[in-house]
Amino acid sequence: MRSRLVGLFALVASALLVFGLVPPVVAQDRGALAADLDAILATPGLAGADVGLVVKTLDGETVYARDSARRQQPASNAKLVTSVAAFDVLGPDYRFDTTVHAAGRRAGPVLDGDLYLKGTGDPTVLAADYDALAAQVAAKGVKLVRGTLFADDTWFDDVRLGTSWAWDDEAYYYSAQVSALTASPDTDYDAGSIIVRVAPGAHGKAVVTTEPPTNYVKIANTAVTGAPGSPNTISVDRVHGANTFTVTGSIPSGGAATSEWMAVWEPTGYAAALFRAALGRHGVQVLGRTARGATPANAPVVALRQSMPLSELAVPFLKLSNNLHAEILVKAMGRKASGQGTWSAGLAAVAGRLPAYGVDPARLSLRDGSGLSRMDQIAPDQLAALLGAARSRPWFDLWHEALPIAGKADRLVGGTLRSRMRGTAAEGDVYAKTGSLTGVSGLSGYVTNEAGEQWVFSMVTNNSVGVNVKGIEDAVAVRLAEEGGAVTARPVVPAPRLSAETTELECSWVKAC
Repeated sequence: MRSRLVGLFALVASALLVFGLVPPVVAQDRGALAADLDAILATPGLAGADVGLVVKTLDGETVYARDSARRQQPASNAKLVTSVAAFDVLGPDYRFDTTVHAAGRRAGPVLDGDLYLKGTGDPTVLAADYDALAAQVAAKGVKLVRGTLFADDTWFDDVRLGTSWAWDDEAYYYSAQVSALTASPDTDYDAGSIIVRVAPGAHGKAVVTTEPPTNYVKIANTAVTGAPGSPNTISVDRVHGANTFTVTGSIPSGGAATSEWMAVWEPTGYAAALFRAALGRHGVQVLGRTARGATPANAPVVALRQSMPLSELAVPFLKLSNNLHAEILVKAMGRKASGQGTWSAGLAAVAGRLPAYGVDPARLSLRDGSGLSRMDQIAPDQLAALLGAARSRPWFDLWHEALPIAGKADRLVGGTLRSRMRGTAAEGDVYAKTGSLTGVSGLSGYVTNEAGEQWVFSMVTNNSVGVNVKGIEDAVAVRLAEEGGAVTARPVVPAPRLSAETTELECSWVKAC
């Protein structure tokens, strides 16, 4: 039944985009597969775009290739490289530590000295976790700290934003600042960000709250409550170089609240503010100010939190295409490999692992771990080599399961593919990483076809304008999944509908899918 339902999508996206017609297809063989893929890539909407596609068997045989040696901007397909290297360099059991240290003399409940909150980059620390750390401090009998609360983010350097990241993205959570001491607002673990929530008010003005609540940010609210059924025109922005969030526009009376995930300015201070407030709730008073500073080597630990292991963190990282996870892992790799928590040291550690995967680091350019940088360059052939070689690693199954899975509705299973390729041969049989920036799209991963063979594939498109590249990628992936089946015709199936916004950004970045 499945093979007859799914003989479907191959020329569908291209035919729908071009002609609105779907031609019949006869018995499939490798020649027919190549012809079908040629036809999909011949979609007039791709005219002027740079498209590379490669499909390989697990033993390295090339099934299909089109301009696959040409380097392209990979967007979030770069996270394949980062995650594979992280599993190698850090190991699947790697955890981040967040600690609290007391420096000075104790006299009963009084610490005649300073308290240090030290981070190593954990992106999963929530406000509730800082509360739990404060509870541990209180449980040790500390009630009064005469000195300063120091925030220690020295595990990484203080370069907060990556090379060639877009300036107009820096207020938004998917382009947040990187720090060794940070906080996330929810269990997507969007480090360095806060949720600004706007709801209708009873007396004309909109009501604005934040998650988590904190006095680290300020709200400049001019938003109003409009008439029932009126348009929602709410907009949230952040003043550059500050933590003042401006809220403007109108929200309809009786309507649902609007939530915007926004990047804070200087996440170290954000984490410290959450921790200081938590100390107060647990009866620990700090007389001094809050400042940044390195923890003395002999200062004993009075509280500890460990993150989930990398093998678990890989799920929200890859399923939801989390940029900050990628950058934090790059700096963590630099710290482990050379004692330097910097992008340059981390990327050198990544490059050092690539030859073992059949990838020459001299023939690509990676300036960050997430793919946000417009200076990243990698070829589909190189991504396919990485995918093929990763299968031999002992941690492969853990990593493979963390990839988005086509058509699986659960957000932490299907990830950025959960609304794509449903009801096709590819559903549940394509595990792949997506990638999206303006003019850039990528889909690279694994496909199991109707004959039971698993192939690796990588399709990366640059310089596209006004075309649904996601639909074309889906057509390619579904046609690969159909290979070996007894399909005689392809019924019309609507191509995925994507807004202009989600063709420019990963869908998870706008919380749309």
